[in-house]
Amino acid sequence: MLDTLRDPVHGAIRIDELEGHLILSRPMQRLKGIKQLGLVETVYPGASHSRFEHSLGTMYMAGRMAEHLGLSLEEVRKVRLAGLLHDLGHSALSHAVEGVLSRNPDIQPTLAGRRVSRHEEFTRQIIAAHPFGEEALQVAKRDFGDADELFREVADIASGARAPLGQIIVGDLDADRIDFLLRDSHHSGVSLGLVDTDQILQALTISNDRIVLAGQGDYRAEMSQTAAESMLIARAHHYNALIYHPAVQSIRAMLLAALERALSRMDANEAESSIVLFFREYTDPDLLDFIRQKGDSTSRDLLARIKYGRVFPLAARFDHRSLSPDIRMALSTVSRHGRMRKLFEDALGKKYGALVDVTVGSGVPRSMRTEANGFFYDESALAAGLVKSLTRQIAISFFSDDRPKISLEEVRSQALRLLSFIRSESYLPIDGLLLLFYSLHQMLSETYGQKILVPRIRNITWLYRTVARIKDLGPPGLCGLFDYSFHSDYGFPYSERLFEDIQILVANGMIYQDERHYELNGQWLQRYEYMLTADGIKYAEKVAGSYSKEAEGLANHLRLEKHTIPYDVVSLYLKRYTGKKA
Repeated sequence: MLDTLRDPVHGAIRIDELEGHLILSRPMQRLKGIKQLGLVETVYPGASHSRFEHSLGTMYMAGRMAEHLGLSLEEVRKVRLAGLLHDLGHSALSHAVEGVLSRNPDIQPTLAGRRVSRHEEFTRQIIAAHPFGEEALQVAKRDFGDADELFREVADIASGARAPLGQIIVGDLDADRIDFLLRDSHHSGVSLGLVDTDQILQALTISNDRIVLAGQGDYRAEMSQTAAESMLIARAHHYNALIYHPAVQSIRAMLLAALERALSRMDANEAESSIVLFFREYTDPDLLDFIRQKGDSTSRDLLARIKYGRVFPLAARFDHRSLSPDIRMALSTVSRHGRMRKLFEDALGKKYGALVDVTVGSGVPRSMRTEANGFFYDESALAAGLVKSLTRQIAISFFSDDRPKISLEEVRSQALRLLSFIRSESYLPIDGLLLLFYSLHQMLSETYGQKILVPRIRNITWLYRTVARIKDLGPPGLCGLFDYSFHSDYGFPYSERLFEDIQILVANGMIYQDERHYELNGQWLQRYEYMLTADGIKYAEKVAGSYSKEAEGLANHLRLEKHTIPYDVVSLYLKRYTGKKA
């Protein structure tokens, strides 16, 4: 058995006996047949690397990070195993399959009694079941005592649990991201910015059992911030160059359409059984062959076009620069509800004779902390800008051999119609968050003559605490409106999804975010203040119409807490703020 592997990115990677057995196991060898970037090689010919290579690289980087952080030898080995196995549940052509599942919840497979649409659940189950062969299990038992317990723990780490170990695999600065940025750049030939692994390692330390950026208001803190910023820049370049390339989007839309048509010809049970195989057995060639056999003539024609590089050209594209704030907000919400996204794309596709793809930013960093107990994204203006850049990446693209004339009014009409359907079925927490800002504006703003006093909330932790309190103890009817999950790891209620929704509102022009500096214990720090924009008011008025009882209850609740609200006011000319005369 080999004890060293040669990697084009990291060089020599040494492996121990257990890792060697796992590498030779069937689940790991399957990853050789799954490309890291799907069919991106049609556009970037060198990008044909596999998830197998990426898994080895993640194992290597995870080990380096664990050693740098001073973890025990046993912990280092477990983290390396988690890095090695973290992609086992990836489907063949994974992002196309996950796209189909998000759009078609009725064929989502069931694991542990619940529907799943993403690879992480399959990964956890495969690792915990440890189908790696008897030799691997014997070595695991010899080295760790209990193979079952070992792989349960490794499954947790691979899914991001058991901090700080899980943060090495799933986090804002993790081994997974470091490797795929380095590897995708190497194979695609696209420079994604500087990813200096040595500098990144030096930026990390452990505080209160969590991985944080090292340094407390000193030079080390500045260098840690620089390393983290470089990762964000690389991620932003990665999305723009590799994910949002029009030809890549066209291939993704064509492949999704071909697969969806094939599955639609099967009954739900048969389709669900096949999908399980996509995640556990199939390689990319297997899935392409499945589409050829099960699909119709249109599916086969789409595959042939992809194979011979005849992808549908971009006929029209609208992004944040050409979409009004209300359309951006509607598209952002619709795109996060797969079934409605399918209806939206299909309706416009049928009307204009095109394949339609709605793309929104993803992977927004949310929880990186500093050793000084701050949030990295509060302390770095560059990071805050990059988060906004990633969040506002929203585009609707039309792919066709023809050049249809697209009506943005039709796009708006379809998006708003489906948005009303979503609201009729369930609460939207981001709507609740916008209603909170709207209620604060209604209660605290004042107009006098040609000017208006606009309230600015100056403490984001107040927003977290208020939403958490309303969710748990608020008036009946408001709890469901704020369906956020909170944790108290940072000493106050914190919700990553709530942070992301705030960034979405900022990126889409609903909320204005401004930077303010303040002194604390001899240190000058910065924070962000938030106020509703004029476009946010217009959109919120429509939202309030859909939640009239909830809006009234929220306003009444906030009036009772008016004296505790941390806010300042800004005086603006009314015409400049609203576009209307006083």
